Amino acid sequence: MKVLVPVKRVVDANVKVRVKPDQSDVDTANLKMALNPFCEIAVEEAVRLKEAGIASEVVVVTVGNKAAQEQLRTAMALGADRGIQVDTEEELVPLSVAKLLKAVQDKEQAGLIILGKQSIDGDNNQTGQMLAALMNAPQATFASNIRVEGERLTVIREVDGGLQTLSMPLPAVVTADLRLNEPRYAKLPDIMKAKRKPLDVVSVAELGVTLKTHQQVLKVTPPAARQAGVMVESVAALVDKLKNEAKVI
Repeated sequence: MKVLVPVKRVVDANVKVRVKPDQSDVDTANLKMALNPFCEIAVEEAVRLKEAGIASEVVVVTVGNKAAQEQLRTAMALGADRGIQVDTEEELVPLSVAKLLKAVQDKEQAGLIILGKQSIDGDNNQTGQMLAALMNAPQATFASNIRVEGERLTVIREVDGGLQTLSMPLPAVVTADLRLNEPRYAKLPDIMKAKRKPLDVVSVAELGVTLKTHQQVLKVTPPAARQAGVMVESVAALVDKLKNEAKVI
């Protein structure tokens, strides 16, 4: 069984982002970029399936410009077998990304697609669900446990009330939650080997996908600065502020 893992290039989670002076977007110049943390979890799960003898091949795919090849190489250093870059300079919305992933899946015919549940930049939590809808395939979101048994997939997912267990046929789409696993660190020999693994570059036109503009970003603003705290003279004054200003009592 082939496993397809879409991944995304994002600003490193430990870096403080800033907004461009013209408020058109986030300024990523000279910032450290990384593999989206939830995508790392998805890659790890796919590699574990391969190590268990369930998956025969792990393919990672990303939508972005040439710089995104760095994250594909990172995923291959973690254990993926090959990578695919859908080359575009545009910043695409989830629906457009899902359409491109659907076109890649049509060519790859993977038995299982595992994505991170969301990216830490757009934070949309939409691409996996849209991809499943376009494929007309079963889906399991927020997965905390995955088990493949023959031609069926059993997923334990996290819901507001606790845990839900789903069983579905393959091929299927799964989005990985934080507690699915703990990703490994890439070893130096694996990083060197990843440089020799195949990486294919395809254009949007080659995939036969026509993209439309679904939304327009009008303005990006940073969050409001936190107000400084105040000193109170007594416990009674503190209780009064908590009750009447903070509304926590």
